Amino acid sequence: MVSSSLVEKKTLLSLSFSFLLGGLSVFSFAPFNFPVVIFISVAALLVIIKRNKEENQHALVFGLGFFLSGIYWLVICLNQYGQMNFFFAALSTFILCIFLSLFFYPLTFYKKYYSSLFFIPAFFTLTEWFRGVIFTGFPWLSLGYSQIPNSSLAGYISITGIHGVTFCVLLSIIIILRIFTMKYCRESIFLFLFLILIWVGGELLKNISWVGKINSPLKVSLIQGNISQDKKWDNNFLEENLQMYMNLVKSSNSSLIILPETSIPLMLHQIPNGYLNKVRSHAIKNNGDVILGVIEKDNGKFYNSAVSIGSAPMQYYRKHHLVPFGEFIPFEKLIGYIYENWLRIPFSNLSRGSEIQPPIAVSDQKLGLNICYEDVFGYEIIKSLPEATILVNLSNDAWYGKSIAASQHLQISQARAMEAQRMMLRATNTGVTAIIDKNGRLISSLPQHQVGSLDGIVQGYKGSTPFSKYGNYPLIILCLLYILFIVKFKK
Repeated sequence: MVSSSLVEKKTLLSLSFSFLLGGLSVFSFAPFNFPVVIFISVAALLVIIKRNKEENQHALVFGLGFFLSGIYWLVICLNQYGQMNFFFAALSTFILCIFLSLFFYPLTFYKKYYSSLFFIPAFFTLTEWFRGVIFTGFPWLSLGYSQIPNSSLAGYISITGIHGVTFCVLLSIIIILRIFTMKYCRESIFLFLFLILIWVGGELLKNISWVGKINSPLKVSLIQGNISQDKKWDNNFLEENLQMYMNLVKSSNSSLIILPETSIPLMLHQIPNGYLNKVRSHAIKNNGDVILGVIEKDNGKFYNSAVSIGSAPMQYYRKHHLVPFGEFIPFEKLIGYIYENWLRIPFSNLSRGSEIQPPIAVSDQKLGLNICYEDVFGYEIIKSLPEATILVNLSNDAWYGKSIAASQHLQISQARAMEAQRMMLRATNTGVTAIIDKNGRLISSLPQHQVGSLDGIVQGYKGSTPFSKYGNYPLIILCLLYILFIVKFKK
């Protein structure tokens, strides 16, 4: 009995440590940006898995701690702005984190496939990619983001995409563990040299430019309205919101002015003609265009759209990848009661725009637009390439209050810029409004939760990176073939 009780206490302590390791892993991502943490935490987890019999539980508990620390802000969205009861908001978030923790399951095979350097990186990369497509996908906090934009491993992103960086992170961890757990020998020297090659190769790849400049630089102004979500659709603040945006637009002399997602708290057909005419007149005066984020109604359907007004003919972009539970209702017949009684999210049943839409052509540049959550999906962003010369993201992260979500979203946008080697312009409601160069570096940004206009000069680019040409397919196919080979022929 004493022995059994002692074993249970050790197991509980070990599981608690795995949970803590998962939670601490979030410090590798924005806004903390300590890339080394993910190497320490995952390496420690793999050591625990190799030494314990209950390895399945450790990986899943690690994943639970990872996502609870990383996406806790969903509670703010559901409770504070979606008006869901706090208990149910927390419960819903907890259930989602349990589901997402299942994608750490591949790490449980570390003990069985310890002799293979590539099995764990390949298997985990496959499941991480699958997490980004199943049930419309949730690739938030892919491990590769922990290295964006400054780590040497980030150099692989323009070739492999973000999942290739994840592969390199795990491969580096496996090599380091192998070196430290084996006696000094020829193999350990080869492994050390291989590790150096991976990191030096990544650093060298960061210096390769796959694209070239096109046309003249463009002066832009990115507007940050800083309207809290609880006031955004309140008619009592309508005139105030409209006037604030009008003042910010008129204060800019840029040839491209971009407002955030759903910046105008009216549907497009409801906006007074006088208001739109003033916006258009100012844009023409600047010999340019203004892009508005607005809800658009067409043939009885509602779209989350971006509309250009000014010197060029009016053009539209309609959001294609909608946020489940926020912009469309999955399993509506089964969970309609929740929406009717627990949630108060405006426009929660929108329609999808076309999967492939032409870039918006303004001022000798072609803008590849994406709205809010869409820039999480690298394989969708590249659909506007190589035609798009600049990438533009309109967002409203006010849903997540003063949490770490906005900084995480900025880091995701930096990854998209690096994958495509295009500048990324982010116009957001509460932040982070930013100008990002083609190498993922932050050129300038506005402080969060302040009203302002971010001015800058941006350059368009032409050409394609390997990732923008081929997407995730080469990496995923290679990982899948390797897994099948190892499983079939492992003795």
